[in-house]
Amino acid sequence: MPTALVISAHAADFVWRCGGAIALHAQKGYDVTVVCLSFGERGESAKLWKEPDVTLDKVKKARRREAEAAGKALGVGDMVFFDLGDYPLDLDRDAKFRLVDVIRKVQPKFMLSHSLDDPYNTDHPYATKVALECRMIAQAWGHNPGEKVLGAPQLYLFEPHQSEQCGWKPDTILDITEVWDKKRAAIECMEGQEHLWGYYTNVAENRANQFRRNSGGQAGGRPARYAEAFQSIFPRTVDEL
Repeated sequence: MPTALVISAHAADFVWRCGGAIALHAQKGYDVTVVCLSFGERGESAKLWKEPDVTLDKVKKARRREAEAAGKALGVGDMVFFDLGDYPLDLDRDAKFRLVDVIRKVQPKFMLSHSLDDPYNTDHPYATKVALECRMIAQAWGHNPGEKVLGAPQLYLFEPHQSEQCGWKPDTILDITEVWDKKRAAIECMEGQEHLWGYYTNVAENRANQFRRNSGGQAGGRPARYAEAFQSIFPRTVDEL
């Protein structure tokens, strides 16, 4: 069974930014693992913090429930919560080695994480910096000798909230029309960030317009209705992501 790994800074990021890719590849038979480095409890849960008698623990539990429900809707095989805290997100050496262990266990065909820059949320590029560092360590024969080392999976950077401010330039557009209902169901699981539901629906529609254009346009492009875009870090040799 082919595998894929998503490294998400916060508990909702994987839903907005690559939920379609997760659902599509799960439908194709991939075993998809999602690592949430934090719950986004401090910086991405404003609606929850406005509730009466709220506590940090209650917010984290609510975010976990949302993420687990979204993962189920998308067909995620395994959800891993590191619970490292956010705003700021920070991984010490032990946490990085824990992520290396996950990468080696999953042996992903491809990985997904955030853009390399995001002035609005520095947790996001930090997560990708860690993903690249841990990918490198997982490839090292001298790290825990005797374990199966990682090959060379592609790292795709999923779309940031305001791509024009983040130096993010997509080179891969994925048609997610056939699994859009699953992504929309996952989106609606994220009750703490309801203000983003419409935004990311619009993003998917706009990327589908670009998919149609780049797949042949009026001369025979595929009539995609929803799509997601990604930027690859390494040279690609692909039949799918």
